[in-house]
Amino acid sequence: MSDTLATNLLGLTRARIEAHVAGLGAKPFHGRNILKWIHKHGVVDFDGMTDVPKRLRDQLAEQAVVELPRIALTQPAGDGTIKWVLELADGQHIETVYIPDDGRSTICVSSQVGCALDCSFCSTAQQGFNRNLTVAEIIGQVWLATRELGHAPTNVVMMGMGEPLANFDNVVPAMELMQEDLAYMISKSRVTISTSGIVPALRRLREVSDVSLAVSLHAPDNELRDVLVPINRKYPLEELIPACRDFIRHDKRRKITWEYVMLDGVNDSIGHAKALIRLLQGVPSKVNLIPFNPFPGTDYQTSPAE
Repeated sequence: MSDTLATNLLGLTRARIEAHVAGLGAKPFHGRNILKWIHKHGVVDFDGMTDVPKRLRDQLAEQAVVELPRIALTQPAGDGTIKWVLELADGQHIETVYIPDDGRSTICVSSQVGCALDCSFCSTAQQGFNRNLTVAEIIGQVWLATRELGHAPTNVVMMGMGEPLANFDNVVPAMELMQEDLAYMISKSRVTISTSGIVPALRRLREVSDVSLAVSLHAPDNELRDVLVPINRKYPLEELIPACRDFIRHDKRRKITWEYVMLDGVNDSIGHAKALIRLLQGVPSKVNLIPFNPFPGTDYQTSPAE
């Protein structure tokens, strides 16, 4: 069977890979072994999966693949950060970033090629939206980073290119694989999904996952947020804040991380700070102030450090 019609095992969760091998007449535990070979041991050649029966390995070689993105460019920085530009099977490109910090290793993962939400301060928004990533293309970023670093990351943040909740059906299984004991074993509290505020999808996520939540806020009122984060016109703060509060209501230890990019003269006054305090009153919160990173063509400037 050609690779275009083959099943990419890289993107299958434990339940799906068990079902897949059962459909080939094998025992479900062989599916679990294959999952472990791919993600924990980094083996993508079926012949190398030595505890899988040869008959099953031959079947998989005929009708399945383990297809990964390709590292097209590696850009290390002086602070230890590494950015990988990955090429997908159709020639599209995405970015994955490794961020070291006090013993933690965080991977920032993309969920889409481009983004449709058109946030005015975001460079990704300027390229428009191309398509959603598949489960395999999302988890493939973690697979590659694990191999490049020599160990699995301690943290994953869905904060790369794209709006994760706009690709809900592929992001959720990918996050399940990140937490899978036979794969990367990353704690649910160390897998973070970042959203600009698609409220219905956020409420849906609450029913199926309890990963950590970060929200791209960037403004303390609707008037300014309508400009900076246009999805706010559809789901204003009066809807977003209660949905976020509901997301963590079952666990008093949890907090929402609010991402707030600092734009000089736009959202960084003392008045904005006081309005932000009022907005988040009663919501367990961590506010992450992010220096704006200028890009060609933007009119925004980074706030002074003070």
